[in-house]
Amino acid sequence: MIPRYVCVGSIFIDDIVFPDGRTKMAILGGAGTHAAAGVAVWGERPGLIANAGTGMPESAWQQLQRDFDLAGVQQVDVPQGRAWQIFEWDNRRTEIFRTENMAPFAFFPDPDHIPAEYAHPEAATVLRGAVGARKWRAFYRGVTLLWEPDSLYMDASNLTEYRETLSLPEIVSPNLIESQRIYGIDDAQTIVRHMLDDGAHVVALRMGEQGSLVAAQGAAGMIHVPPAPVPEIIDQTGAGNCYCGGFIVGWNRTHDLKLAGCHGAAAASFALETFGLANSAGADISAEREARLQWCIDHAQIV
Repeated sequence: MIPRYVCVGSIFIDDIVFPDGRTKMAILGGAGTHAAAGVAVWGERPGLIANAGTGMPESAWQQLQRDFDLAGVQQVDVPQGRAWQIFEWDNRRTEIFRTENMAPFAFFPDPDHIPAEYAHPEAATVLRGAVGARKWRAFYRGVTLLWEPDSLYMDASNLTEYRETLSLPEIVSPNLIESQRIYGIDDAQTIVRHMLDDGAHVVALRMGEQGSLVAAQGAAGMIHVPPAPVPEIIDQTGAGNCYCGGFIVGWNRTHDLKLAGCHGAAAASFALETFGLANSAGADISAEREARLQWCIDHAQIV
């Protein structure tokens, strides 16, 4: 079956360190997989475009095969990308790569090496810097594209290039901390206005526990979408990527700014309550998914 959604990113193995010293090792992660999990929350089986190295834990392979179409995953003869994810009490996260050669996981594959059945999805998410975003935009003409800027790219030295790239995808979804860094501005609403002034069509600014701000050219104001409540937050890793996957489904299905943001928030909530990827397989989550979506719809408001 040809996937309707494709997620371009990375597969990582995360070793998580919590502020109290607890650890959780060998957790399947990576921006591409978390975004794909956000798509899968909404009953889709997305295609994943990423590289996979040697030494991948068997449990990770089984989870990938269970949840995603893997025709776009390429095997590379280097050790699988792995990283420490170190959390502080104030929710700051430090990522420390544990494998020497991270380039095959951070920058590849590119559009020249994907299967033909991935050439014409309805929508795609891409986590890359501006060069990668431009490359995938040129390849995916006529495809609704969400660009999630790579965290390492979001530096003030790249501001001019970033601004010149914002108009190319239909949707841009950075997080607040990285946006503050590249623009040199603290206020979230001001950042969103700058992005729209710089040509972004749809902005979904992810703000962690503050939820998200979504806005679009010509829309009346911005919409604040609060995070969907969960019984207990277990692991924050990848929730932002998962939001992007949920947002692209919501936008593709409805083309409604508020509903798209609420789809993203509801998807992210499933990532928060488990280690690793949002669990969209096994138990039927449809009732809980719809309840969380409705909660977000009821509590989102124009600001």
